[in-house]
Amino acid sequence: MQTIKRKHLLYKSKVNYGDYCINHVQGCAHGCTYCYEMKSKINKGKIKDYKTWTQPKIVENALELLDKEISRLKEKIKWVHFCFSTDPFICGQKEVADLTLEMIVRLNNEDIRCTVLTKGIYPEELATEKYSRANEYGITLVLLDPEFQKTFEPGASPLDKRLESLKHLHEQGLKTWVSIEPYPTPNIFKQDFNKLLEKVKFVDKIIFGSWNYDKRVSEYKGRKEFYLNCSETLKKFCEKNGIEFHVKIKGREFEKFKNTGIFLT
Repeated sequence: MQTIKRKHLLYKSKVNYGDYCINHVQGCAHGCTYCYEMKSKINKGKIKDYKTWTQPKIVENALELLDKEISRLKEKIKWVHFCFSTDPFICGQKEVADLTLEMIVRLNNEDIRCTVLTKGIYPEELATEKYSRANEYGITLVLLDPEFQKTFEPGASPLDKRLESLKHLHEQGLKTWVSIEPYPTPNIFKQDFNKLLEKVKFVDKIIFGSWNYDKRVSEYKGRKEFYLNCSETLKKFCEKNGIEFHVKIKGREFEKFKNTGIFLT
């Protein structure tokens, strides 16, 4: 696997439900076509194209940097998130998974809990005593239709296997969550939102966010009502089932709804 070196690893996240974050890989073999990070790096000239992005490079000095930065930042860190601009368990990339597991162990040994988000498959060993019970594990699950995955998440793990690995961790008593983001408008891909929610009913938290950076969304005349209806549906579902939730929708037209109870930010 190709490697790169970095000068820094841990950084303070600007995401309002995050704290510190680690991205120990550049690129992602899952090749999600809606990936904002990929599009941003191409636009800024940091990577050449989609093919380059789907050939990930691991940070070879990641453990060295982590040890140094834990010592310096330990008192400031509430938790560390894996990852916002790559995937900690990229399918078919054992080196990435091994590095992720080692980094989680080192953080946990310093009493720093970790939150993790993946479109890969969670190793069952995360439920062993080697890892903190305070860690939280999530998957991105946007639609249940395999055709959606073929089009938009071609290299990610199969939807059922992804969900199965998360459910296993939940059954071992670990806190689990699902990110339903970016959720497409019906002119991009249709789905019964309630069926998706029922599939993830076992989790402790759900994060929901709109589909962005696509002119098809802005062209969809019912965009505002669609996302508000989804948010209301999610709110009622989570309140009924005792699930935490967090809604993220961009756009000035949604500003006035921030204090309605739908939005938690």
